[in-house]
Amino acid sequence: MTSTDLRTLRPGEWDDWYGKLELAFGESEPPEARALWRELTEFERSVAVRDGEEIVGTAGTLSFRMSVPGGAIVPTGGLTMVSVAATHRRRGILTAMMRRQLDDVRAAGEPLAVLTASEPAIYGRFGYGVAARHVRARIDTARVRLEVPPGTDGVRLRNADPVAALEECEALYARRVPSRPGMLERRPGWERQGVLDPEGWREGASALRCVLAEADGGLRGYARYAVKPEWDAAGPKGTVVVHDLEALDPAAYAALWRFLFGIDLTSAVEAKSRPVDDPLLHMVSDVRRCGLLLRDLLHLRPVEVGAALAARRYAAPVDVVLEVEDSFCPWNTGRWRLTGDASGASCERTGDAAELALGPRELGEAYLGGTSLAALAGAGRVRELRPGALAGAATAFAWPVAPWLPHGF
Repeated sequence: MTSTDLRTLRPGEWDDWYGKLELAFGESEPPEARALWRELTEFERSVAVRDGEEIVGTAGTLSFRMSVPGGAIVPTGGLTMVSVAATHRRRGILTAMMRRQLDDVRAAGEPLAVLTASEPAIYGRFGYGVAARHVRARIDTARVRLEVPPGTDGVRLRNADPVAALEECEALYARRVPSRPGMLERRPGWERQGVLDPEGWREGASALRCVLAEADGGLRGYARYAVKPEWDAAGPKGTVVVHDLEALDPAAYAALWRFLFGIDLTSAVEAKSRPVDDPLLHMVSDVRRCGLLLRDLLHLRPVEVGAALAARRYAAPVDVVLEVEDSFCPWNTGRWRLTGDASGASCERTGDAAELALGPRELGEAYLGGTSLAALAGAGRVRELRPGALAGAATAFAWPVAPWLPHGF
């Protein structure tokens, strides 16, 4: 950087700092959203870049704990609120903020860093890879039927105020976190993101609604949604907009979707983010009429390769020496012997001959089990140095449940 100053964000600077972020993204948040984001900002982990008195760069890190394959909840730094003023491009500001962020994550003892990208092409050069994807769906409920499992009819549904039901819904969500890689353990305050419902965000839909699924005297699932009414000459053709849905068992899960499919005066269900292996895709009668769109979601990079690979579990026994080249975090460069299985793992430096060669971006993509090392090798991004090493490692890194991030940050 030239003629600029990078320093920790001070509370009195927040409004100006966040305003510059809004300017970069070409939008203004409603007051409710700004108030929540200010509360969630970790000032000691956020930076402002100034050119004189003007803020020209913003970035923050959030202290997360994320589920990884095997169910461990791992400390993770979440990169957020990144912007560079259009007047200050190509001056090294983004690189300086990425350097500061990854050094901060390492100092905090967090072996992983994650982000969601406004433009996915930006962060690969800093070692981030796409670790989780999601599916968007717009389902023609006038033509698509659901096949529900036994027990669905025994689930009781009841309407609830989203805010009043928040505590019990959060308790259910917390039970779900270890079951799927990529889910975040929500710290106090983050639960309010799920019920934030400014009128300016609704795009013609109703206020947020909530339905609870109960069985055996307890909560088994919930869905938060809105209804967007629409009519034409033939009659009503409204849309049910699903914000989030979690359930503990197939019957509760199916009961919630059946309810959403059957809401009066609607003919479509729109879900903006679901896992790529969502069971819903195996319940519908016609997947072609579900309007599926696959998108990148969570980007991840290992900050401490040894600690990161030792924190997760592996679908099959693995014993492989990895040659890692990491120019942006050079402490990761070298050879690492990874040994592990479904019960535990270790990853230590070694002088043994390397068997696979790859970088942090490739490790990030494969880490949560959502991308195959074999696929990356097919793209020339992973090199097999010992015959047979790739197949064994790819099998071990895979995971039976696809990774997914249930909300942005």
